[in-house]
Amino acid sequence: MGYVTTSDGTNIYVKDWGAGRPVVLSHGWPLNSDSWEAQQLFLAQNGYRVIAHDRRGHGRSDQTWHGNEMDTYAADLAAVIETLDLRDVTLVGFSTGGGEIARYIGNHGTARVAQAVLVSAVPPLMLQTDDNPGGLPISVFDGIRAGSLADRSQLYKDFAAGPFFGANRPGAKVSQGMQDSFWLQGMTAGHHNTYECIAAFSATDFRGDLAKFDIPTLVIHGDDDQVVPFEVGGKASAALIKGAELKVYAGGPHGITDTHKEQLSEDLLTFLNSYAA
Repeated sequence: MGYVTTSDGTNIYVKDWGAGRPVVLSHGWPLNSDSWEAQQLFLAQNGYRVIAHDRRGHGRSDQTWHGNEMDTYAADLAAVIETLDLRDVTLVGFSTGGGEIARYIGNHGTARVAQAVLVSAVPPLMLQTDDNPGGLPISVFDGIRAGSLADRSQLYKDFAAGPFFGANRPGAKVSQGMQDSFWLQGMTAGHHNTYECIAAFSATDFRGDLAKFDIPTLVIHGDDDQVVPFEVGGKASAALIKGAELKVYAGGPHGITDTHKEQLSEDLLTFLNSYAA
């Protein structure tokens, strides 16, 4: 564990576990790299070097006033990859992290990238626009912004106890510990950073970035995702990425990194093992 310093002097916290071909994990909002701990441990135990970082403004990274948008997030990811001199990397992005790796490929290419995985990811575009009529209305994201300003601690509690893990569905079994971890991670992030990140994950158009994917790509999404609906996220992304493989988790909520952690870990390992350098 340590830090990578970007060109603008921002310190990005990095956890670097295991040895082997590298896997880089990009987390969701308003979380940090700890949200990947089940997959990071499993993949490191199965022969991979697994790197997870805290996005700027989140977790243990610097809470910068500036740079809370996708181009800078992607540049920070590039700094991690280049500083650690990673090659033949598999990039795995969950939710907002899926946008981060998509913009990385769009801006920085795939010279160092072997594979990509989008998990419950925000691409291609969450926001409803004239040319994206199936997206979510801006009122949804304005509501999240309002909740953040009014009482972000309660917003995170409500998110964890409701749509994120599907705890609001009949018969759902979501532990209090899982919910508490979401809240704790959210509260370690900067208020300004998480507020600005709402626009970054909802209003950034990744369609041009997805068109630049020229490496094997796996898209995983739950069909009961109440945060990034399947039709808006995984289904649409898989249709735009040439040759993408789509795995649908029946009944899966947004937070499948926790609710379906064993299934997700095994699917990631199978995909990783399919790569022949």
